[in-house]
Amino acid sequence: MQGEFSLINKTRGKLPSLPFLKIKNDILGSKYSLSVALVDEKTSKKLNKKYRNKNKPTNILSFPLSKSMGEIILCPTVIKKEVKIKKFDKTYRELLGFLVIHGMLHLEGMEHSSRMEKAENKYDQKYFGGHRRRIVHDASRGRRILKGRTKS
Repeated sequence: MQGEFSLINKTRGKLPSLPFLKIKNDILGSKYSLSVALVDEKTSKKLNKKYRNKNKPTNILSFPLSKSMGEIILCPTVIKKEVKIKKFDKTYRELLGFLVIHGMLHLEGMEHSSRMEKAENKYDQKYFGGHRRRIVHDASRGRRILKGRTKS
């Protein structure tokens, strides 16, 4: 049986094109049913307070509903703010994709660990590696510089 996939945008914002279904099938399998919802800050804050006892909006929440079904809640406004303040070295599209990967790994049962980081890096590179820029410390200049990805 094929798992279902639904994407619900409860915000007014336009969603960048991302390979949600490919990532889902790669990480969770084709039989896994997944719902991804994009919500506003008010809804994110309410859910974060209810389920994590944190009284602030968050970028992502993951809810495993069963062994073969789960839900990911994303807040684009929080994600855009994190991009703007350069909390992560990613564009909005890259960070949104990375958080989807992160949430799916939680649904797979992973906890924050070096094992999870390796898996995140693997999938992040696979799906967004061609568009990566990284910060490198340039000792000769005494500052950090942005460096485009080089072909290996």
